[in-house]
Amino acid sequence: MGQPKQRKKRYEKPRRPWEMTRMKEEREIAETYGLKSKREIWKADSVVTRYRREIRAILAEIAGMKPSEHTLRKRDAIVTALRRRGILRESEDSTGRVEDVLALTVEDLLERRLQTRVYKKGLANSLKQARQLIVHGHIAVAGRRVTIPSYIVNVDEERRIDYYGAPPIGVKPRPMTEGEAAEVKR
Repeated sequence: MGQPKQRKKRYEKPRRPWEMTRMKEEREIAETYGLKSKREIWKADSVVTRYRREIRAILAEIAGMKPSEHTLRKRDAIVTALRRRGILRESEDSTGRVEDVLALTVEDLLERRLQTRVYKKGLANSLKQARQLIVHGHIAVAGRRVTIPSYIVNVDEERRIDYYGAPPIGVKPRPMTEGEAAEVKR
């Protein structure tokens, strides 16, 4: 049964911990997104892996025999949930593209974190400062204080990210670049 007070890990560590190419890639990702540790990369990778594994199982069932209605609803639910969270980009056709889910990367998920969104919106001068503002309770999503930097921001919530109350002392919001402004408007 396990210890009820201690939660089990929700991520997998790399099988080869000292592989140089993987370590360099993880360091670059951690610097790009302002992550505290490699564990956050591993957690994001595990989430993406779970989605891909689920979709592969659904595709195997569809290819093997006539799919059940439950399988088709499950496929549609996964695709719409990923679209609602902004992890999966809108495509030309309105139907869910399962191939897009198989092409997901860790960066797609890390782009939707609250820490990244606060920085891209211009509420913080750096990714580290964005993390600090979130952890200290200065950032709100839709008027609700959020203190978790890894919170995945939905597309409709993205426009409602702002300071909780007045901006903290000493924080001067930086102006957004044209690319960031276009990305926020989407």
